[in-house]
Amino acid sequence: MLARKPKLHVDEAVLKTCTGPMPKHVGIIMDGNGRWAKGRGMPRIKGHHEGANAVRRTVESCRYLEIPHLTLYAFSSQNWGRPQDEVTGLMTLFDVYIKKERQRLIDNGVAMRMIGDRSRLSPGLLRAVEGLEDATAHNSDLILQVAVSYGGREEILSAVKAIAKEISDGTLRAEDIDEHTVSDHLYTRNIPDPELIIRTSGEFRVSNFLLWQAAYAEFFVTDTMWPDFNEVHLRDALNSFGSRERRFGLTSAQLSETSEEE
Repeated sequence: MLARKPKLHVDEAVLKTCTGPMPKHVGIIMDGNGRWAKGRGMPRIKGHHEGANAVRRTVESCRYLEIPHLTLYAFSSQNWGRPQDEVTGLMTLFDVYIKKERQRLIDNGVAMRMIGDRSRLSPGLLRAVEGLEDATAHNSDLILQVAVSYGGREEILSAVKAIAKEISDGTLRAEDIDEHTVSDHLYTRNIPDPELIIRTSGEFRVSNFLLWQAAYAEFFVTDTMWPDFNEVHLRDALNSFGSRERRFGLTSAQLSETSEEE
């Protein structure tokens, strides 16, 4: 049972058909906004606006299903190279989304965090991001990470530099470095690795998304463009995840033995 009664606008009939275990962390590469708009003779920014509606549906669906962590890939570090009018439109849309969804996220117990290079955001947008993070910090029903100005390689490089500085300062010994050390220096510190990564638009690429964290994630690709992504597509991805055997490098027989011992 949910600890509180969130104000969710979701297709409960569809979500109730989710079967099997739910992942503790879902990551989504939201792709296809521009192609969705082009196919309808609309400007690309219109696709991004419709994509924002899909974000709301997905966040509230995950909240309904009690999935504790959701990471959405909204804007990569490479996306800064897109036409300036599109970049400006996307940053404006992000700012509008933050202000429009603020109370909704608070009421629904969602904590929003941005992961990525904040130095490239405008001062006004950065204030809006940090304000929403502060306003939702006490929430814990769903941790929503929004990856903006994000790149997996850059994230790992930043972690390596931070670790190198600690070694130089004498606060860390090189021989003490392990996987946990690296994880603790990533943007996603204290968040479990994603168990399921969904990509829309039919593309089979990770696109520099959570490269370290996705080592053992299950992948689900749908041809659906992000603006059209809804409860049905999320359910299909979750049911696919629930039907898979996650072996983590072991054999099925070894997993069975471990299960029997427990």
